[in-house]
Amino acid sequence: MAHLFIFGLGYSAKRIAAAAKAAGWQVSATGSDGDVDFGDSEGVKAALGRATHVLSSVPPDRESESDPVLNAYGDLLGKGWLGYLSSTGVYGDQNGAWVDESAPTGIGRRSARAACDAAWLDRGAHVFRLPGIYGPGRSAFDRIASGKAHRIDIAGQVFSRVHVEDIASGVMAAMASDAPPGAYNLGDDLPASQNAVIEHACALLGQEPPPLVSMGEADLSPMARGFYAENRRVANGKAKRVLGWQPQYPTYREGLATLAQQSR
Repeated sequence: MAHLFIFGLGYSAKRIAAAAKAAGWQVSATGSDGDVDFGDSEGVKAALGRATHVLSSVPPDRESESDPVLNAYGDLLGKGWLGYLSSTGVYGDQNGAWVDESAPTGIGRRSARAACDAAWLDRGAHVFRLPGIYGPGRSAFDRIASGKAHRIDIAGQVFSRVHVEDIASGVMAAMASDAPPGAYNLGDDLPASQNAVIEHACALLGQEPPPLVSMGEADLSPMARGFYAENRRVANGKAKRVLGWQPQYPTYREGLATLAQQSR
């Protein structure tokens, strides 16, 4: 029986674990909701010994710009299937241009992520580069409800995004196929401005969108400012072609419509 071991059972990894279990896989994981302690080397070694597939969603160590999983357990990762959840932030700012997996990485603010992305590729992993992730409990609706939704006056600013269930289906497609290792962008078909997403969510709620403000007036955190400092469109053609993956939510409109229906 296929056995998936996950390092770091976070928001996206929990959806992947649920999809694997629904497909009849055994799943074990580290993390606060997992069944294996990351610091228990013997427990991790035993779990890796049973695993047919290994996936890491553990973020980089920003100080050392290295990967905690590879640092601690790289020697135990054999020749089985390896996967890593990375970020499209590795592409840096592209001034709104389209980027695919052939684009250079490591040129933006996400230097630690780019270093770990490259390290996992060197290990022969399937590296899933993810844009802005949304889904239940983490969407424009939640930002509106918390009063943290902004419409910022930045001409031509666009982002790619992906529904968490589409991440799960993309990873499952890779694990269930003979797809070669390498980088795969998992994003939707319609990069759009954050303003457009907030406006559409407000329309679904039947309320007026927040006022248009400048970056200074928005009073964003340094992390959020970094988010707005980059502008790119992420192409997903390789994942569709090689993995046979099709997003269930090809644009934010379908994703928000489903989230609104679920909330009712």
